[in-house]
Amino acid sequence: VQLQAYGGGLVRAGGSLRLSCAASGRTFSRSAMGWFRQAPGKGREFVGAITWSGGSTYYADSVKGRFTISRDNAKNAMSLQMNSVKPEDTAIYYCASHQDGSFFVPSSYGYWGQGTQVTVSS
Repeated sequence: VQLQAYGGGLVRAGGSLRLSCAASGRTFSRSAMGWFRQAPGKGREFVGAITWSGGSTYYADSVKGRFTISRDNAKNAMSLQMNSVKPEDTAIYYCASHQDGSFFVPSSYGYWGQGTQVTVSS
């Protein structure tokens, strides 16, 4: 699976941004997917995950109620809708394909996109 995240940019606090993840490979529709982020000087942090069918989603407490993950298996695509963004949401955002284990840790994901920068100004 090859993944590419895009859609990042500069947004004001309180605004919205939509990130997308394009996937290639036949296993996309059979894999849970996740979003992680990494701020300067910090480790990679779980943002959210979605099961292979899209039937269940999971979010970090810091983004719950503000961010929404969706996927379209027919298009091999996943999205992260970010609303009411805050300066602390500033980070590089990565999409990843789940391999095994907990949804909440990076080591459970086998394939990663290159990341897209999100900067939230106050």
